[in-house]
Amino acid sequence: MADIILYDYIRSTAAYRVRLALNVKNIPYRSLSINLLEGEQGGAAYKERNPQALVPMLSIDGNELTQSLAIIDYLDSHTPAPAMLPKDPVKRAKVLAQAMGIISEIHPINNLRVWQYLKDPFGHSQDDVVQWMHHWMNLGYQALEKTAPDQGIFGGDTPNLVDICLTAQMYNAERFGLPMDDFPKLSRIHKELGALPAFVAAYPDNVIFE
Repeated sequence: MADIILYDYIRSTAAYRVRLALNVKNIPYRSLSINLLEGEQGGAAYKERNPQALVPMLSIDGNELTQSLAIIDYLDSHTPAPAMLPKDPVKRAKVLAQAMGIISEIHPINNLRVWQYLKDPFGHSQDDVVQWMHHWMNLGYQALEKTAPDQGIFGGDTPNLVDICLTAQMYNAERFGLPMDDFPKLSRIHKELGALPAFVAAYPDNVIFE
């Protein structure tokens, strides 16, 4: 297998999802840091390869893939087991709906470039930004809590796409102090996932960058 390189950032929720998928599938890769706070994603060389100027980007099989869900979909074709999504069309649609509730409805509104824009040019304080994040995370988590399993993780025996998306988003919840008292099932699932070696290795503080 050719060298696989993940263009990554330690606090990127989207990059975290891809690290988790690679680890769960036991695909070896190297992480190269693109520092979002320092604007490295907007550098000419990186932007030429990734016009969206975002992370993650995965260099694999001679291709440079972007957008975490698209990358994970490719990895599911590249290394089918363990699968991130069920084969049954109805079950697949339900898992995608849960995952998209996180990826599309919560994460983008918590994104670094969104809350930086709230501060400048709109002049909101950090307290305003945190309140904004808490509002949207609460709404998304309320819906997800209702569909969460009473026992085990979303994927059953093996983490699936929802588990990966939840873990990455829970990092944001913890980082910005979201109270989780109303989400006992999500909290339990997050704790169970956090003990798995693949998840420990992907945790931002444990990532080794080259």
